[in-house]
Amino acid sequence: MGPSGTIYAQDSAAVIEQFVKDKFDIRAQKPVMKNVVHVVRDFDDPIPPDVAGLDLITFFFAYHDITYMPVDRAVMNRKMFDALKSGGYLIISDHSAKPGEGITVAKTLHRIEEAVLRQEIEAAGFKLVAEADFLRNPEDPRDTRVFQPKIPVDEFVLKYQKPE
Repeated sequence: MGPSGTIYAQDSAAVIEQFVKDKFDIRAQKPVMKNVVHVVRDFDDPIPPDVAGLDLITFFFAYHDITYMPVDRAVMNRKMFDALKSGGYLIISDHSAKPGEGITVAKTLHRIEEAVLRQEIEAAGFKLVAEADFLRNPEDPRDTRVFQPKIPVDEFVLKYQKPE
């Protein structure tokens, strides 16, 4: 981001109450955070209506959490799509579940089946343009919670683009 750019950091009120509390406000006092705007909005409608033409949206290690919350993911994904400029990017990463598990282990193991996430994101209109394997670990049996793992967790990183 350049010196005149803006970063929007979205959290839902429920996430702030349960996890974030005042941590963001404390962190926001640092000079490095001067261009960060904290947005408290539901995941169904994560982007303020006056914000459009974004270059990039990142969604790191939390999509699985959305699956067990009362969130319409199709609506959320479309709102992210609409907020991006043509050619803008969505970078999304999460913890891998086993094939066939879908979202059934999202709350217990904090994992999601990559194919399910891909299907949902692509249904909103995003086109996959790249994927990275730097967080992959084929040795992960994907049968334990991702917190304090005995071996590195298998994770995927996907780069999507809004078609021009």
